[in-house]
Amino acid sequence: MTAQNIKPRWKHAPPGSHWGEFGPDDRLGRMNLVTPAKVRQGMAEVREGLTFCLSLPLDVPGGMALNARRLPPRLYGTLRDGASQGVQGFCWSYATEDPNLTDVVCDEVMLMNTQYSTQWDSLAHIGSRFDADGDGEAEAVFYNGFRAGTDLHPGTTDPEAPQDWARYPDPDAGALGVANLAVHGAQGRGVLIDLDKHIGRQRVAVGYEQLMRILEADRIEVEEGDMVCLHTGFADTLLAMRKQPDVKYLHETGSGLNGSDERLLKWITDTRMACLMADNPAVELVARPSLTRSTPLRGPRLPLHEHCLFKNGIHLGELWWLTPLAHWLRNAGRSRFLLTAPPLRLPGAAGSPVTPIATV
Repeated sequence: MTAQNIKPRWKHAPPGSHWGEFGPDDRLGRMNLVTPAKVRQGMAEVREGLTFCLSLPLDVPGGMALNARRLPPRLYGTLRDGASQGVQGFCWSYATEDPNLTDVVCDEVMLMNTQYSTQWDSLAHIGSRFDADGDGEAEAVFYNGFRAGTDLHPGTTDPEAPQDWARYPDPDAGALGVANLAVHGAQGRGVLIDLDKHIGRQRVAVGYEQLMRILEADRIEVEEGDMVCLHTGFADTLLAMRKQPDVKYLHETGSGLNGSDERLLKWITDTRMACLMADNPAVELVARPSLTRSTPLRGPRLPLHEHCLFKNGIHLGELWWLTPLAHWLRNAGRSRFLLTAPPLRLPGAAGSPVTPIATV
């Protein structure tokens, strides 16, 4: 079935959205703008052949103090089968079964949240309750009108689960899962905006006016299809804590975007950037609930997430480790590089750990 023959899933699209921009069945959003030409632009930025790993170790932040919903990775030795049934398969010697064999093997299992450390948010990560049908009733929908319960499915309930984390097995992000990004190939021209250089590591919600001044000062242009990275220094501060995060200090550290600034959100849309990443936990600074407002305003807790993921199909990356790259680019008078950042091709997942590589 061609895109022209696919019936849209919505009668009304959210204000400020671009549902249907790449067809009614699109699952990639603005990553469609990372074309072969954009990949070549990224490759043209490689002059030195130097590479920078943009991932934190996947066991950072450390513990669950920074986010009580997300488990750090834990490794378990696998079990052997056959003649060595039930024996640990880590540092296991084949000689235990055949003295003529010299092989020694290590094999493990990993348990972790897909969004514990350096990560991609897929377009399934954040949706909204919105009246897409125009019938006066809000339903849980995601980018391009994909529906919770129809196109994305929560896990089933296992009342006999041995651990809390195992109570809801097999959730399925379906149509908008992160595997779509993996298949497309997350590689193109990266552009780094160095907020830390101009603001330091104080907690500042950066709005449109301040961001424009920084772009002008550093002579940075964001063009269609660019993969934009924001350096705040947060991940570098976190890494220095050696898996013992000081949550109070971290909550007072590092800038982020002001997701409530409508001019900033419009700029993100109008530049036609492909995706937006930061070295902080959410790209935007999460506003604390007001203690003085008597009547709460109806709306998203994470307005930039809603704007990017739900309305415009702009993938987000969080807790990327950008400081060494930012310092090198700063000294070289550059802001662009080749970015290669494929997520895991994990069907059903709404997010993925990632080990991005910048090449300059």
